[in-house]
Amino acid sequence: MTSMLTPEQRQYAKEFRAFADEAVAPHADAWHRAQRTPPQAVRALADQGLLGLPVPTAYGGGGCDAVTLGLLAGELGRACSSLRSLLTVHTMVAHAVNRWGPRPLKETWLPRLARGESIGALAVSEPETGSDAAAVTTRITRDGDGNWRIDGHKKWITYGETADVFLVVGRSAEGPTALLVERDTPGLRTELIEDMIGIRASMTANVHFENVRVPAAHLLARPGLGVSHVSGAALDLGRYTVGWGCVGILDACLDAAADYAGRRVQFGSPIKEHQLVRRMISTMYADAQAARLLCLEAGRLRDAGDPGALAATSTAKYFAATAAGRAAADAVQIHGANGCGPDYPVQRYLGDSRVMEVIEGSTQLHQVGLAEYAFQERAPRRQR
Repeated sequence: MTSMLTPEQRQYAKEFRAFADEAVAPHADAWHRAQRTPPQAVRALADQGLLGLPVPTAYGGGGCDAVTLGLLAGELGRACSSLRSLLTVHTMVAHAVNRWGPRPLKETWLPRLARGESIGALAVSEPETGSDAAAVTTRITRDGDGNWRIDGHKKWITYGETADVFLVVGRSAEGPTALLVERDTPGLRTELIEDMIGIRASMTANVHFENVRVPAAHLLARPGLGVSHVSGAALDLGRYTVGWGCVGILDACLDAAADYAGRRVQFGSPIKEHQLVRRMISTMYADAQAARLLCLEAGRLRDAGDPGALAATSTAKYFAATAAGRAAADAVQIHGANGCGPDYPVQRYLGDSRVMEVIEGSTQLHQVGLAEYAFQERAPRRQR
């Protein structure tokens, strides 16, 4: 499908694949077992300029288009879904700051985020609040001096254990409110969540806020727009990069399954000759092609500023995530007992794919939303 890319995008794709193959994939299983992303892996991303790729050039970033960002997310997803998750949350924070932050906040934080000097994390989910971001209970109140105070508990915060700055969405008297909060702010503490089913190296954490004081200048947008505008835009970008990450999982599953099926001999012949194995491989292949096309279309619409990009992004994420789940399950099946142990990466792909169907809008949430898009689009046709 390289014919659908510009020459510059094709060159980026080659560079991203080489980086993922050399600096990420050989270490992904070890990071998964250790449940940690080493600082040098994050530094490698930053040194290559990859953490700041979509940040505007005016703030020291690469100013890349959506398709190029997707290609990077796909290659990182193929190599290590945990590290792809870092790209996702970091660029979500940078995107929100760029779109909704006041100029002084942009000038302070966007260059740091672009260079990877500071790592960003999105703090929206809570123990009792996941997809329903408007139902957050973290309290944000005004100080007498015009600053803000935060009290509450965020959960499932990707790279929350190591992030330098958090985009926090809570509830103030004026409605959902978004603030940028630095890690070293007194009253903020994190607690690593271990033994997750997937993205085990993503340093996911509980984040606690106890009487945390935040300067008034760290407000993004006006109070009341924390969900509808700030986190809404960030989560939409997150869905896009997660969708591309799932394309990467599909590619990884297809590579692993095809290689193993060609080498594994049972009943006197390689198992790739068995019809039911070929069925699984062919489904993976078709799903990978379809998911990539959907993600490319979503990226094209995002770059064009087309209002249809929202539905296209949801469609791409939904299809790619569910397809990745099927592919990972079949890849494990093709590997047999070997797929259930730590010696082959398909076990990691299976756990990672399950997480993909939950984060940035669960599969069921997307099904509800896509049905609504279908009703809206098809109703006028029925009336003609």
